[in-house]
Amino acid sequence: MKVIVVGGGAAGMMAAIAAAEQGHKVEILEQNEKLGKKIYITGKGRCNVTNACDLEEFFTNIVSNEKFLYSSIYQYDNHEVMDFFEVNGCPLKVERGNRVFPVSDHASDITKALADRMKALGVKVTFYCRVEDLILKEDGSVGGVVTAKKERKTADKVILATGGLSYEPTGSDGSGIRILEKYGHKIAEPKPALVPFELKEDYGARLQGLALKNVNFSMKNGKKKVYDGFGEMLFTHFGISGPLVISASSYYTKQMYGKEIKCSIDLKPALTEEQLDKRILREFEESKNKQFKNSLDKLFPSKLIPVMIELSGIDPEKKVNEVIREERKKMITLIKNWEMTITGTRGFREAIITQGGVHVKQVNPSTMESKVIPGLFIAGEMLDIDALTGGFNLQLAWSTGHLAGSSIEGGK
Repeated sequence: MKVIVVGGGAAGMMAAIAAAEQGHKVEILEQNEKLGKKIYITGKGRCNVTNACDLEEFFTNIVSNEKFLYSSIYQYDNHEVMDFFEVNGCPLKVERGNRVFPVSDHASDITKALADRMKALGVKVTFYCRVEDLILKEDGSVGGVVTAKKERKTADKVILATGGLSYEPTGSDGSGIRILEKYGHKIAEPKPALVPFELKEDYGARLQGLALKNVNFSMKNGKKKVYDGFGEMLFTHFGISGPLVISASSYYTKQMYGKEIKCSIDLKPALTEEQLDKRILREFEESKNKQFKNSLDKLFPSKLIPVMIELSGIDPEKKVNEVIREERKKMITLIKNWEMTITGTRGFREAIITQGGVHVKQVNPSTMESKVIPGLFIAGEMLDIDALTGGFNLQLAWSTGHLAGSSIEGGK
């Protein structure tokens, strides 16, 4: 059979390989000048290929439509992906948090392994080829695609893997999603996810560049806590970013997108309020003749001290031995529950992934075939699936792409 794969990213290349391994004649149509353009910038150019955790833990990191992904992940899981790259000349290593990277720390080696395997299987790749429409047969099944140059390319089966809307310069511009919507596929509104937050307060501008490690970050939707995580975050000129915030943003986008909400930082999560009080008393005892403003260098990074003094309401000139219990109590509350206001995200221009896409109820989870157009398969970020950072989203691309390609039966 002739199979056309639209999109030469992670899902598209894996789909092409799986289809070619079934004995099909496969052609990838890629609108860019090279394959895997988005892969080159993942993991800060190192490419966090997958996550080596066990599958039970893996599924807890999926944010949208976890059950839909059972078939694709179980038929081609994280360890099979790791085996694929090892066998195809790209040795891997496992780092903190079970994140998997190429030993070389070069994302280009991931793309090369995929490209080499495609070449060995005889997959044809056509660059600078943008697809603008589908060809449908009289019975409603897919018959090929129409390019931007109005060229009609016929095929027995088509796999769409054109990505979402994040990192538009790499070609993820939502064009594939719009084509599917035109032919009756329901679309969950694409929104930016794994993206930094903007704050109402001026903490970002004042603390720009400050990284906080080993803190707790939480968000509430009204009284309901929707995220609670421990790790590292960063202040930027517009607000907050860093691993904790990036993960939290997926839950914000899912449940509170566009809302102004409160978030909270616990600067000393390892200490109870009582333990923190004892610690502060100890620090104050050592600095009892100092001014309050000069007694906090062991509690906070230097950049954070002026902000903490201001928020505590304690006179910075006051001698430490004059700080009363109520003032100390207010300071403890501040340290354990430093509130700020999220006004929104940085949008698609800074989002790592897209949340939303083709409604999964219109796709067969056992094959990735569209229930609307027979013979059309959909893979990767076009689908309404997403996960947290740590290699999980790339695994969704490998798994859904592989399932789409391997589900096309019949051989040549």
